[in-house]
Amino acid sequence: MKLLSLLVLVIVWCAGVTAQTDNPNYDKALADSLGADEYGMKSYIFVILKTGTIQIDDKQKVGELFRGHMDNINRLVKMKKLIVAGPFGKNDHSYRGLFVFDSKSKEEVITLLQTDPAIKEKLLEAELFDWYGSAALPTYLKVSDRVSKTHP
Repeated sequence: MKLLSLLVLVIVWCAGVTAQTDNPNYDKALADSLGADEYGMKSYIFVILKTGTIQIDDKQKVGELFRGHMDNINRLVKMKKLIVAGPFGKNDHSYRGLFVFDSKSKEEVITLLQTDPAIKEKLLEAELFDWYGSAALPTYLKVSDRVSKTHP
């Protein structure tokens, strides 16, 4: 009976050991600086930009709004609030692009989105989602600037 109990204890212990393993590359200081949890993840706000409710026929006005949109993207990146941005190709959903904000607060992101002239004028509309992703995501921005030959 003691042997059986010992065998069960060893099996349970082995199962626990193999279920999770420590990462030998773990850098606590880096993880802490990025706000990572034990899995190297954190919360973000994911935004899908869609065609807005207003249609503007004045091409010059549309151009000005989108120039302001791009300038605002660059400003939010410099603030380290916006960490991913990019357009979608043509699709059946009226999706125009996406943003990933380094924020846990939808209220903060809503305020930041209102600084975008294309959103403020309702040329674009934003849908916000809580998203859980790699805490290392913001680190790609350092490399991103080095691979862009021209800035939009």
